[in-house]
Amino acid sequence: MSTTALVAFTVAALLLTITPGLDTMMLLRMVLGGGRGAGLVGGFGTTLGCLVWGAASIAGLTALLVASQVAYDVVRYAGAAYLLWLGGSALWKSWRGTLDKPSDAPSITPGQALRIGFTTNLLNPKIGVFYLSLLPQFLPADQTSAGWGALLIGIHVGIGQVWQIVVVWLAGRAAVVLTRPRVRRWTERLTASVLVAFGLKVAFDSGARG
Repeated sequence: MSTTALVAFTVAALLLTITPGLDTMMLLRMVLGGGRGAGLVGGFGTTLGCLVWGAASIAGLTALLVASQVAYDVVRYAGAAYLLWLGGSALWKSWRGTLDKPSDAPSITPGQALRIGFTTNLLNPKIGVFYLSLLPQFLPADQTSAGWGALLIGIHVGIGQVWQIVVVWLAGRAAVVLTRPRVRRWTERLTASVLVAFGLKVAFDSGARG
């Protein structure tokens, strides 16, 4: 692999990582619900999800997502249902008034944050398709491609982990304002509504296999 290809992949991975999306919204919810600690653990969970997809990509398992519409739809609908459940349950609790507890009482534990981050990424088939569609463009056509693939996945995951730390730090700085009871309720409703919107988008975005 040439240095030019390595730099090109790094730039592409960086741009895709810093583009606001589902992971950013999840981190914001975790910091608001459990503080920076929950946000960092949740970010690590999303990183573990990426590593699983990366390993599956190198092993060729994610090719099933492109070759089989059924396999893709199974993962897609499971992910959509999970997002709808997360967002819907948060909206229900908010409107039922269960978020009126003191702002220093975390509603998301580190264990829950890890599970949510990992499960959300694991049930997002677009990550597998991303690896399967982007990596081959930067890999040499020989027996060393698996090793280079692991390196590129490591670069993407590393960039993602650093960016998550930045997002958690920024969210923690804003938490003084965002965790005020009234502001927190409406912020929680906003982020939960976005999760529901992401769930609906995943459910109906049938042409996303690339």
